[in-house]
Amino acid sequence: MLSTPRNRALIIAAIIFVVDQIVKWWVTSPAGLNLDIEGMSHEVLPFFDFTLVHNYGVSLGLFTAQSAAQSWALIAVTGAISLLVARWLWTETNARDLIGLGMVLGGALGNLTDRVRFGHVVDYADLHFGTFRPFLVFNVADAAITVGVLVLVARALFEKDGGKATPRENENA
Repeated sequence: MLSTPRNRALIIAAIIFVVDQIVKWWVTSPAGLNLDIEGMSHEVLPFFDFTLVHNYGVSLGLFTAQSAAQSWALIAVTGAISLLVARWLWTETNARDLIGLGMVLGGALGNLTDRVRFGHVVDYADLHFGTFRPFLVFNVADAAITVGVLVLVARALFEKDGGKATPRENENA
């Protein structure tokens, strides 16, 4: 049944994955960033540029792979994390958590695909206000992971039932 919360979460994951890969292709092809020239930049708006960054690490550039073996180890770890998120999504009954998990899974698979294809994640979204840059250069997958984690944390902290699913949510998961 297409209308269950779990199926909606899987659709969210698929949409995020596809949009992430299409935008990365568009930015590095028709929009003019050369995938081989890290640091290449095009102004889109006075406060937003497309700036190509090859991210060889994980969030915030941590755990940067220094060799092919480390790169494959990072692929294995991020793949395992993606499988754990997928398992959590499959067993979760709370509809709100399923939305967050779908976002995290879609973003994780988008970045994992980059690691396998290129050996690094393609980041390009550069939000800035003059020289002030409140974020590192990111991509659709990064944004989806961040928002998905925030959904999970907010629900865990602020939902009155302590995270227990309602009977209706259990039936529809």
